[in-house]
Amino acid sequence: MGVSTSSPEKGISLVAVDFPPVNALPAAGWFALAEAVRTAGRDPEVRCVVLAAEGRGFNAGVDIKEIQADGQKALISANHGCAEAFTAVYECATPVVAAVQGFCLGGGIGLAGNADAIVASEDAAFGLPELDRGALGAATHLARLVPQHLMRALYYTGRTASAAELHRHGSVWRVVPRPRLRAAALELAREIAAKDGQLLRMAKAAINGIDPVDVHRSYRFEQGFTFEANLSGLADQVRGTFGQEGA
Repeated sequence: MGVSTSSPEKGISLVAVDFPPVNALPAAGWFALAEAVRTAGRDPEVRCVVLAAEGRGFNAGVDIKEIQADGQKALISANHGCAEAFTAVYECATPVVAAVQGFCLGGGIGLAGNADAIVASEDAAFGLPELDRGALGAATHLARLVPQHLMRALYYTGRTASAAELHRHGSVWRVVPRPRLRAAALELAREIAAKDGQLLRMAKAAINGIDPVDVHRSYRFEQGFTFEANLSGLADQVRGTFGQEGA
């Protein structure tokens, strides 16, 4: 359980998340993930990082129960942790390939949206149930996966988009049966890692430099509204129904 790093092939680092039962990460988990990705990217022998997860789904966002138990302190830690993890993926010195299975929700969208490429299983579903959890955020990253108006509709309704839909929009590189996911992600990573390592790092920096949206500023702006909802008591009111039957 936790965040682990392995080297399945030369030039490739695999960072895997495992927080049963649904990979809803506590604040410490987000910081650990950020550090693992940064460490992998700093290794001069690594030319591509694969971000993967064990279990039923890729990521279910933050641990709502931790926030319910510890209040504002936990909320602040979770928000900072998410920002750190999303930034680590975006600023990783080498390309990051996200291998997404099952549900990719909330913070999972932040990770996948900031990755350089996404390989997904046929059962993968992407969405932001934030409004049902008393929070806001990651529209910045969902907007990197789907067109603007679809992003808004998904955000307001809490619905999800399938891997096949995202593939049609061009944000998912490849959709494969779940048993083939890890292998397919490694295939793409292997092709990337075959390039010159120094040039790859220059390419990543250059592409980030021409990004039309400042993802850091944009996401932190969104988080300000999460704090506002929390301070007003609205977030607690909505979160109070989390997990209740019929809620």
